[in-house]
Amino acid sequence: MNKQLLLILACHFTVCGIAPMNTRIVGGEDAPPGSWPWQVSLQRFGSHVCGGSLINREWVMSAAHCFSRWMISLGRENLEGRNPNEVSRNVSRIILHPRYDRRRNDNDIALLRLSSPVTFTDYIRPVCLAASESVFNNGTDSWVTGWGFLYVPYSGGVPVLGNRQCNCLNGVGRITDNMICAGVLAGGKDSCQGDSGGPMVSKQDSTWVQSGIVSFGFGCARPNLPGVYSRVSRFQQWINSHIRSDKPGFVQFTSTGPDVDSNYTCPGLPPPVTMTTTKTPASRPPTSTGTTESPPTTSSAKCKYHKCNILCKLLLNLLELHGDVVMRENLTYLGPNAGHGLSVGSLHVLPMCT
Repeated sequence: MNKQLLLILACHFTVCGIAPMNTRIVGGEDAPPGSWPWQVSLQRFGSHVCGGSLINREWVMSAAHCFSRWMISLGRENLEGRNPNEVSRNVSRIILHPRYDRRRNDNDIALLRLSSPVTFTDYIRPVCLAASESVFNNGTDSWVTGWGFLYVPYSGGVPVLGNRQCNCLNGVGRITDNMICAGVLAGGKDSCQGDSGGPMVSKQDSTWVQSGIVSFGFGCARPNLPGVYSRVSRFQQWINSHIRSDKPGFVQFTSTGPDVDSNYTCPGLPPPVTMTTTKTPASRPPTSTGTTESPPTTSSAKCKYHKCNILCKLLLNLLELHGDVVMRENLTYLGPNAGHGLSVGSLHVLPMCT
């Protein structure tokens, strides 16, 4: 490897996961501008529908279940009003994971190529991605950002919950190795509608590393029902197979303390598998390009959106009473009150449903 390439790689890895404007983290409060510079808003016809994360100058990562026709906004703080640090790009290509299973919400990940590269600033920067051997034990502090339920992006922390316990709580067999869970068992903190595709990050030293992509959950912030995210570390090989230059910054995240989840059990849960290899295989690379343009994603259970008028609240309550899985993208209701309702504030982390 020549010195020029080493210099380029070194410069790249000093950029990803660094948030110069993030000087303090306060749960449940508005995040100051620039706190989460990789956060993007995916918009359809000018309205926010899903979140995403910038992973290099030309690529954004989000959830596969989100997509139709899109505009990408970066550096945005408010969904409405003045955003002096905002830059917008069209989407030139959407790549869904070829093994995305809409029924099981497995492999819920997508890559979006921007129409042209963006210039990094203190308000627009890429996040680092969890490498394939990363470990996120029970209790790992995590932060979820997005413009969810309250039509604002929001700041607060949730701990990682191990996959075995999450499987028991959400229904044995529902949580796969391609997923990671996080939440407070008492309820009250969770990602929600409008957050789909957005990042869940953890801090290692001074670097923010994305561990998950907001995917689905049973309602929002309900006790003993943690949110479910796509596990980024499972997709390193697939991501690198499509981004041939200016590779995203993958960082191996290491949790401290014992893995208490390995001993968790409940009726129907198979015993933990003893790993005989030292490396967890990434998702199998696609045999074709896997490119998909504007796939339909309509589902009767998808009513997680930010303009929560009376009709949608009623539908959400009915869905939650029946225990249906609810995806976390916005579903716009074109009724007489469309475009009105909840106030617009600053970017938050961890929007909570009430």
